[in-house]
Amino acid sequence: MTRPRTSRPPAVKEWRLNLYLSEHDPDTTARIVLDTGDNVLESHAEARRNPYDPDVPEIGDELAAGRALIAMGRRLLRAADGDIKAVGADDTEEDLSPLWLDRE
Repeated sequence: MTRPRTSRPPAVKEWRLNLYLSEHDPDTTARIVLDTGDNVLESHAEARRNPYDPDVPEIGDELAAGRALIAMGRRLLRAADGDIKAVGADDTEEDLSPLWLDRE
């Protein structure tokens, strides 16, 4: 016979992410600050408009922000990989390291 599961409310956490965009034609810089309550992580990225392309600031914003979000994702994966190793957990199921480059 199966035992009923104990019901408990799901754990809910809120992480705050701020995205700052700065434009200095032809460059757009994105800076992301992620506050998890326990840690603060930052990532940066840039986009540069080709001088022969039309000036559409939204495109630079999208490129820089997208690149900074990807960089933040990689930072989070790297942090999780380090935490997995620090607690001695078996991480043979999934190797996260191919998701970032050594130079990042």
